[in-house]
Amino acid sequence: MAKGLFRSGMIVSAMTMISRVMGLVRDSVVANILGAGAAADVFLFANRIPNFLRRLFAEGAFAQAFVPVLAEIKEQHGDDKVRLFVAQAAGTLGTILMLVTLLGVIGSPIVAALFGTGWFIDWWQGGEDAYRFELASSLLKLTFPYLFFISLVALSGAVLNVYNRFAAAAFTPVLLNISIILCAIYLHDKFEVSAYALALGVFIGGVVQFLFQLPFLAKLGMLKMPTFAWRSPEITKVRKLMIPALFGVSISQINLLLDTVIASLLEKGSIAWLYYSDRLIEFPLGLFGIGIATVILPALSKLHANAKLEDFQHTLDWGVRFVLLLGFPAMLGLSVISPLIITVLFDHGAFSATDVDNVRAVSLGVMAYSAGLVSFMLIKVLAPGFYSRQDTKTPVKIGIKMLVLNMAFNLMLAPFIGYLGLALATSLSATCNAWLLYRHLKKQNVYTLSNFSVWFTAKCVVASVVMAFVVLQVSQAFSWQTWALAEQVGFLCGVLMVAGVVYFSILFILGIRLKTIKDVSNSTL
Repeated sequence: MAKGLFRSGMIVSAMTMISRVMGLVRDSVVANILGAGAAADVFLFANRIPNFLRRLFAEGAFAQAFVPVLAEIKEQHGDDKVRLFVAQAAGTLGTILMLVTLLGVIGSPIVAALFGTGWFIDWWQGGEDAYRFELASSLLKLTFPYLFFISLVALSGAVLNVYNRFAAAAFTPVLLNISIILCAIYLHDKFEVSAYALALGVFIGGVVQFLFQLPFLAKLGMLKMPTFAWRSPEITKVRKLMIPALFGVSISQINLLLDTVIASLLEKGSIAWLYYSDRLIEFPLGLFGIGIATVILPALSKLHANAKLEDFQHTLDWGVRFVLLLGFPAMLGLSVISPLIITVLFDHGAFSATDVDNVRAVSLGVMAYSAGLVSFMLIKVLAPGFYSRQDTKTPVKIGIKMLVLNMAFNLMLAPFIGYLGLALATSLSATCNAWLLYRHLKKQNVYTLSNFSVWFTAKCVVASVVMAFVVLQVSQAFSWQTWALAEQVGFLCGVLMVAGVVYFSILFILGIRLKTIKDVSNSTL
């Protein structure tokens, strides 16, 4: 179990790294073409809506409800029953998604008005920025169908993960990034507004990702004609688990969407600043948090189905240790060197062709989001502790409280510090969310942080602080702001290498070894 989880986690993290790197390249291209002004705000808005729904319904609530039931059927009834269940899930989900997608495309102006309230008000009053609402409505017609394809990709990816085929599912997002990059480079001058080329890339990316996973499903023997089975016992069970799960693990996505609504009322560029800040946070979150969560949910589901309670505790404790090991240095490191990273990735073309210091604006956003990075990661690991046991009631109660709390933080902070208040509110509510998830797991006698993990965490914090101090001194010792891009890239790579060497050297001095990290059942330092 220990070696298998660690190996699977490394595979997913490696594939996710490729995806995140390509995602940063994609964002760099987008920033170069659109900058951080009105066009960028509108495209990122049109892209965020279907992505929000995808994370909420497909990768969020659906996956958390679907995987435990799928694992239980696999362990107790075998592959034939799994094959039938997958066909029923695909047929039922596909039918619903088709209807939702059609409604989204037809009603795109309503969606744009609902989530881009500030733009709609400006359009209604005949303001000079009314075109942003009209452009958002048009772009949504291209980006909304992405929801249909990517939700089916999430379903097939869940099946592959339960059968320990993690690499294919983790690599799939790379294809979306490649699609957007190619469309941005080769088609941006074919449209009067370049954002249309990017929106087309989103649509094509959804189709390509879906087609990519079909051969892997066929190899498992899981390609069967989809059937609509709304009332089958297994689908009914997934539905009942899915409804409350909407407010559980996907709470951070709901918070981000609320940020978008309020940001549309703030100064121009706020949505873009928040987006680019969030993208940098998503890199370590996806690489480590989501990577471990991806492999731990099927593992926990199997352990629960086989009533292995002690192994369940050890596995969850290992997941917490792993994300803390990488979360603390990522949190402090991003806060320290975010100006350099942002300059290298985004400060070119239209992004820098403005009187606004976009690098500074995004850097401050990164710092605000970084405050909650460890909490974001912990949510990804602690939430499966509930969903693997098919307990969705507890997370929904926590989720509702956090939605209210996040909005309260937004209203308290945004009027005074603008978009930074939105980012900080998200971090604060995520921290409360992670704490409540842990407290309820402990109260239910499911998981308690071991003494070993407490000392492990303390050593990670010490090593992270030392690493951040060294990196800060190195970054301030050079005038990299005046260098050419190639020199800045080289310097960034060097700084990251120094950070890694310092961090893991301090851990080694403090007694942390590779075996310590890999061993799920470890209990002593």
